[in-house]
Amino acid sequence: MNRPFAVLRPEPGNRIIAAAAEARGRRVVRMPLFQIAPTPWELPDPAAYDALILTSVNAVRHGGAGLSTLRDLPVHAVGASTAEIAERAGFRIAQVGRSGAAELVTQAEAMGVARALHLAGRERTLAQGGIVAEIRTVYASEELPIPAELAARLPGSIALVQSARAGQRLAEVVDMHGLDRSRIALVAMSAACALSAGDGWAVISVAAEPSPEALLDAAIALAD
Repeated sequence: MNRPFAVLRPEPGNRIIAAAAEARGRRVVRMPLFQIAPTPWELPDPAAYDALILTSVNAVRHGGAGLSTLRDLPVHAVGASTAEIAERAGFRIAQVGRSGAAELVTQAEAMGVARALHLAGRERTLAQGGIVAEIRTVYASEELPIPAELAARLPGSIALVQSARAGQRLAEVVDMHGLDRSRIALVAMSAACALSAGDGWAVISVAAEPSPEALLDAAIALAD
């Protein structure tokens, strides 16, 4: 109950989930591992595609004004949060994936999608091929330095790992500062996120679905 939650998401998601955790009586260590920024991209012809794949809210937050020309494409989104943000931006949601990007693509193909456009980050899990006809990079995440005094707050905490890259980065930070992995518990957004962090942790739990809400629920269940 008293273990703090280490929130690793970039802003603005970091303060949102941190506030949600604090509202439920939990102590929080705010430790964004990355900073998200938009990247220049060329808008493709929407007529060349029959669907839009979104695996992160950042694609909508940082896609820019050009997103408005793609609103006629049905969206296949990973996670309820991504779907909600896309819907608020005027998109029609065709599918909300609950088990990661690969499963989302499989389901989209079963629904008849043949040529999907994927708006993604510079580092991503999906590759072009199959029904993923094209990928456009619309944002990038840059590593933030984690000072020793902040990293020292990780032992005894439950770290919330929201992406595979976050899992890798967390492991790097812990090892770089000579911290004991066995004193840190992990709650991961998916099995792939958990795998990315490697082994040696006190315990690893996986959220029921890829959403910040499910991630927080899993952390609270572990803490209790």
